Amino acid sequence: MAQIRPEQRKHDAGLRVLLATASVATLLCVLPLHAQEVGLRGAVSDDINNSLLLNKRRPTAPQTATQEQSPIYQPISPGAVPEPADADATDLFSEPPNAEDATTGTPTSARPPTTARQRAKEAREKLAGTTEVPDARPAAPETDDELTTGTVRQDTVDSETEVESGPEAERQRAIEGRRPLPDQNPFEPTGIRFGTFVLKPSLEQGVTATSNADSSSDGKSAVLSETTLRLNAASDWENHSATIDAYGNYRKSISGQEVKDLSGGIDGRLQLDFADDLRALARLGYNMRPESTSSPVVISGTAERPTLHSLNGSLGVEKDVGKFRFGITGEAVNESYSDAELTDGTTLSQEDRNSTLYSGKVRVGYEVSPALTPFGEIEFGRRVYDLRFDTAGFERSSKRTGARAGVEIDMGEKFGGEVSAGWISEDFDDDRLKTVSAATIAADLKWSPMRGTIVGLTGETFVEGSTTAGDSGSVLYNGRLSVERQIRSNLTAFLAGGVGYRDYASSNNHELRLSAEAGLTWWLNRYAGLTGKLRHETFDSTLPSRDSKTNSVFVGLKIQR
Repeated sequence: MAQIRPEQRKHDAGLRVLLATASVATLLCVLPLHAQEVGLRGAVSDDINNSLLLNKRRPTAPQTATQEQSPIYQPISPGAVPEPADADATDLFSEPPNAEDATTGTPTSARPPTTARQRAKEAREKLAGTTEVPDARPAAPETDDELTTGTVRQDTVDSETEVESGPEAERQRAIEGRRPLPDQNPFEPTGIRFGTFVLKPSLEQGVTATSNADSSSDGKSAVLSETTLRLNAASDWENHSATIDAYGNYRKSISGQEVKDLSGGIDGRLQLDFADDLRALARLGYNMRPESTSSPVVISGTAERPTLHSLNGSLGVEKDVGKFRFGITGEAVNESYSDAELTDGTTLSQEDRNSTLYSGKVRVGYEVSPALTPFGEIEFGRRVYDLRFDTAGFERSSKRTGARAGVEIDMGEKFGGEVSAGWISEDFDDDRLKTVSAATIAADLKWSPMRGTIVGLTGETFVEGSTTAGDSGSVLYNGRLSVERQIRSNLTAFLAGGVGYRDYASSNNHELRLSAEAGLTWWLNRYAGLTGKLRHETFDSTLPSRDSKTNSVFVGLKIQR
């Protein structure tokens, strides 16, 4: 066994002393932190408290009887264990007894004892720059209600607050802070709600002075009382739509040539929108009016022209497949005439003129752009007269065929409608009657070049029958161009020009009608306005005793709702 030298023993003894000293120092440094952790989570033994008092804190003066004890910390979190009474003395964040306040310069030992929450509040006030000098008197202990921890909930914006009220209270401005926009159409009718429809009725009453009371070749001047009633109804549905337009007009002579006639009509439209771009359209209308003196059928010695009654109805289906547009429509139009009253007091039956036209149309279109859709349409039909033979012994029932091509335009409120041209033919059952065949035109366009201005163009083609022996009938072309301008919000003006051309199929005869009209309406308010119209019309015919010229002036009052 090797012997240990004295120098090695001394070195080992010194090393053991150094290790023991480091262990004790390490234990003394760890114990305060461990005590604080234990103090927050449970009871602390007397040995740990004594070690903390001896090693961490310097001796302080005993608390006098006059000084109040600091309140015991009451935790907010449920289940937390309260600190012991002297836990405040072991707080690591507590200030030394001789430290001076950075704001007041007074020793902190001279201040009354404070709780940890009060010290935290003072620290926040220092950071915000709003620290106040503490009162030298001891602070009153906080109650349980005053002890709060965590974030303090503030009142919401819409919570009940005390608002000043009474005559002296100052009126507050509106939240939006802007004036209401003015009404863009202050004289537009508001309408009357009737169930799911909005009705817009109007009544026009006035006096007409005319140079030709009945627009005939031998007509005389007269002053007429004229009353016109109109009604527009539009549905307020979410998916489908329906409209109704009706009118009635009554004229009676006040002086001059005796005139007394009544006309009117109603037209209803219904559109049903189904899934997969499928639509159903239905239309039903009725119209009645005295037959015009410019009619191709001439009745000699009449005291009063017969009344024409027209009843029409149609039903169609439209389907969109990609950019293709398909449509099929069935239509029926019935025309009937009342008996004509002759100057000798007798009547002349017009039953041989009564007929019904049944037709079917097939349309195919292709959308080249959202605004333009060219289309082609073919038509097949048959006209059936109530009497197989007329008074002259002719069979006037016929077969009808036609085709046309056009374009639909949809540019929103700026420009819209459709225009087309084609060919139509009616072949009679009686071989003695010549087939009526002619070109056709149709148009219904609306253009708004600027706000408050509407330009309209309409055109249509009719095949007219006849009761003259050996006469097949005629083709009538009608066109009208109108401009309506809102000069001011309460002043509206319009101009219109019309043309009509009739071509007789069995002869070289033809007739031309030209008309021009101007009017002005000055609205007194939303419900009443003064209106005036000027009208001129000329009618020229290659047939004898058919030419006429008419000038008229109308002044009246218009009421709307």
